[in-house]
Amino acid sequence: MGRRETPLSSGTIASTMLGYLRSTSKRDFIVIPIIVLIEQAIARRRLRVAGVPLMIWGYLQYRLTGEYRNRIGGGGPGVSGPPPEHLVTSGIYRLSRNPMYAGHVIFLAGLTITTGSPIALVVTLGVVPWFRSRIIENEQQLRELFGEEFATYATEVGRWGPRPALVSLARTTTTGRNDA
Repeated sequence: MGRRETPLSSGTIASTMLGYLRSTSKRDFIVIPIIVLIEQAIARRRLRVAGVPLMIWGYLQYRLTGEYRNRIGGGGPGVSGPPPEHLVTSGIYRLSRNPMYAGHVIFLAGLTITTGSPIALVVTLGVVPWFRSRIIENEQQLRELFGEEFATYATEVGRWGPRPALVSLARTTTTGRNDA
């Protein structure tokens, strides 16, 4: 008779952990905070409440925006799910083309402030270029799916958040496009 794998066997634990690391949301909102809090306890640094509102804001922005996007646009969840059926340009998407990714960064910035952890700082600074490259890939997919509708949206709405009106006007006037 073969060996039966239990939920707590080492192979299952390892595959579960790898799954968590592959999931951006589980990595950023669960795994990294656990690692940082362990490091925090070892270093015996005090927690600062100043970053907690950012953590709450970032997580809620990620979570509520994702639910809104899936409800209005279809597809999902995440980039590994089916593609959206509709381009979402309403709600928070009027202000940012990537509010979920921005939510991750806001959360991690709050974690960095709350803990003062060098690990959290490195992770926060490291995810920005990683998300930017992911955004560029996502935007190419959206251009292929929605064509001119996405191109117009991309000229009107910033990647990370609202832009000052003068920056937006100058960018559009000088380049004919607005891809900040």
